[in-house]
Amino acid sequence: MADGTEKRGFFSRLFGRKADEAPSGETSREEAAPDAASTVTEPSPDAVTAVPPELAGADLQPIEPEGDEAREAAIAEEPETQPGPTGTPAPEQTTPEALVEPEPAPAPPPSPAAAPKASWWSRLTQGLARTSSSMGGAITSLFTKRKLDATTLEDLEDILIQADLGVPAATRITEAVAKGRYDKEIPPEEVKRVLATEVERSLAPVARPLEIDRARKPFVILMVGVNGAGKTTTIGKLAAKFRAQKLSVTMAAGDTFRAAAIEQLKVWGERTGATVVAREQGADAAGLAFDALTEARRAGTDVLLVDTAGRLQNKAGLMSELEKIVRVMRKVDPSAPHAALLVLDATVGQNALSQVELFQKAAGVTGLVMTKLDGTARGGILVALAERFGLPVHFIGVGEGVEDLEPFAAKDFARAIAGLDEA
Repeated sequence: MADGTEKRGFFSRLFGRKADEAPSGETSREEAAPDAASTVTEPSPDAVTAVPPELAGADLQPIEPEGDEAREAAIAEEPETQPGPTGTPAPEQTTPEALVEPEPAPAPPPSPAAAPKASWWSRLTQGLARTSSSMGGAITSLFTKRKLDATTLEDLEDILIQADLGVPAATRITEAVAKGRYDKEIPPEEVKRVLATEVERSLAPVARPLEIDRARKPFVILMVGVNGAGKTTTIGKLAAKFRAQKLSVTMAAGDTFRAAAIEQLKVWGERTGATVVAREQGADAAGLAFDALTEARRAGTDVLLVDTAGRLQNKAGLMSELEKIVRVMRKVDPSAPHAALLVLDATVGQNALSQVELFQKAAGVTGLVMTKLDGTARGGILVALAERFGLPVHFIGVGEGVEDLEPFAAKDFARAIAGLDEA
């Protein structure tokens, strides 16, 4: 159980006593900012979906839109919440350094004799190995040659809570394990099968693909999240996937605090054949979004991906800036954005709950992308998010490559996290 929370007996809960309060969230942490002169991290060439043949060899240049009277009028009507061209923050904001999203480590160059890429199931199980081995090892130790009693069930509940599944899910899974098995020996593999079944039951309703409405040109996807969650990298991966589906893509380099983020999107644009709309570092993010949407509509682009600067969910001024970006885009297209995806770093654990709550208020989040599941032993946070918010989980990431970000499938995730073989 979480510190400071008195354990209740398992059977007292079965007879109607209220479950313990959920453990307190982890302290929000802010990633250290890299040096402003740091080198842009480029995605590995073999980590990007191949550019469609018709675009091979094309001289693709990012678009540097000029301001026009419509954009200036739209921005002038909005209250000033964004740093000016010099990057100096307004009084209510934190400094740009506090908003810098750390760059991912450079990917090693591909080996000439590289082995064929592993299947998604193989990459998923490897990515979730920390979580599955942590839970699986504890379950095996707990249930080997031991009869099921109240103490064993309470220990199981603790294991599940420590994996960030949340108290409601942990209680339900423990009850499912206990049903018809009390005072009997139960093999660890049977406990894992029950765990997988209950996790899948929680996640199945939220495992929904991101559907692009091709009648909307462009279909606008706003990407939001805290510092270091991986928004810019995720945008590049999504652009590669959409281009592989023969969709035209424009990317708006809306993280104007980081020159590295702007350059990173330009690299993705060159490699995927996507158009990039960018301006100088420190430019107004809302104005950039206005320009990008105007240009994408003029060109008849299928998908517009809008990057935004990382911001802590508890900074009111920065969340207001995000609301401004949404308002300005709606002056071009009243229905934009058509999807607002919150990129979550799985390693933050319970803090993800407050991120979803506050970003949903500021940007009308419509779906989630969970990254860095390969970097945590507490990947069960997806279960807690699903049970509390019910928001669609569109993609999960278990590595750096394009192939390591895939649509979310509840059954595969549940079996992988429980350490079971592919169904």
